[in-house]
Amino acid sequence: MRIPLKFCIVSVFAARVLLAQAPDHPTLSLGARAPDFSLPGVDGRTYSLGDFAGAKVLAVIFTCDHCPTAQAYEERIKRLVTEYGSRGVAFVAINPNNPGAVRLDELGYTDLDDTFASMKVRASDRHFNFPFLDDGPTESVARLYGPVATPHVFLFDGGRRLRFQGRIDDSEREELAKHFDTRDAIDALLAGREPAVTQTMVFGCSIKWAEKAGSNRQWMEKVHGEPVTLETADSAALRGLRAGKSGKIRVVNVWATWCGPCVAEFDELMETNLRFRHRDFELVTVAAQFPDEKERVLKFLQRHHASTRNLLFGANDKYGLMAALDPEWSGALPHTIVIGADGEMLYRQTGELDFLALRRAIVPALNALAPWGGLSPVK
Repeated sequence: MRIPLKFCIVSVFAARVLLAQAPDHPTLSLGARAPDFSLPGVDGRTYSLGDFAGAKVLAVIFTCDHCPTAQAYEERIKRLVTEYGSRGVAFVAINPNNPGAVRLDELGYTDLDDTFASMKVRASDRHFNFPFLDDGPTESVARLYGPVATPHVFLFDGGRRLRFQGRIDDSEREELAKHFDTRDAIDALLAGREPAVTQTMVFGCSIKWAEKAGSNRQWMEKVHGEPVTLETADSAALRGLRAGKSGKIRVVNVWATWCGPCVAEFDELMETNLRFRHRDFELVTVAAQFPDEKERVLKFLQRHHASTRNLLFGANDKYGLMAALDPEWSGALPHTIVIGADGEMLYRQTGELDFLALRRAIVPALNALAPWGGLSPVK
């Protein structure tokens, strides 16, 4: 039995409008046998269905790194594992998302993407107590199970027949949850009963099927067509950039066309802008070069599709401009600062950027300004 197409959930995020069942990726029918798999785990092992043969109940949970809804359920999944692991229930989490199909602006609520390398970081940081497997490159397992969103739970009995599929509970805000569907279904199966509810709608980020990569490329082509501009900035403008209360999280990167590390990291800096610019965020680049080098700087920015706010030192007194922007800056390039909505300094890095550390300064600050669903997933 399958959930009718007429049932749908629309997320608060414009990019996450979800159908309860996609016709080209049908959800596994109740009573069906669990499809086997052979997938790499973040712990270095390869897992298959046989690794859970002794379990009375098997929970297969499709989840991922980037989705804020999935992040909100991580601790609840860990508690389920702790509470039911000793009672014969096995849990395995699978990332169904093809990394190439995830648009950069879908990463605006996370410090990590859905690559296998990031999965390892996520599992370590959050102390996952369950196997976390990667199906993203081929999505061969996801196509057999047919998850709709992350997270999506599939519960199988001892004979590995599907007895429940759907949500963990009915609210990503844990304090508002009233119906604990996965927990209730597990209790019923352990007691030898049919779950009172055998399937539900799900809520979260849509599965990033590989075929979405084409639309992702089209989006990037559109972004690369955006205009690129360059303004000169005097000491007063740079002082205001540093001290002004913008109401946004502002990243200022000081660089130069002749600075090797600056050039090497510039494209990833632009990706950072595309991740967060739909939120209360602003990236400003400041070229620490002479005013008569404006044409050279602009050509570089155009080649790298820098549709950010771009500034150039507007006077020959570089030391005065440096002091106006950040009195604690030594003068070495590149130099990056993150300024809070009220003008407070949140992060400072001289030299090559650690982009994970940068994102971990940005995301909590953004969530404090406008928390999704009342939560701050990255702590």
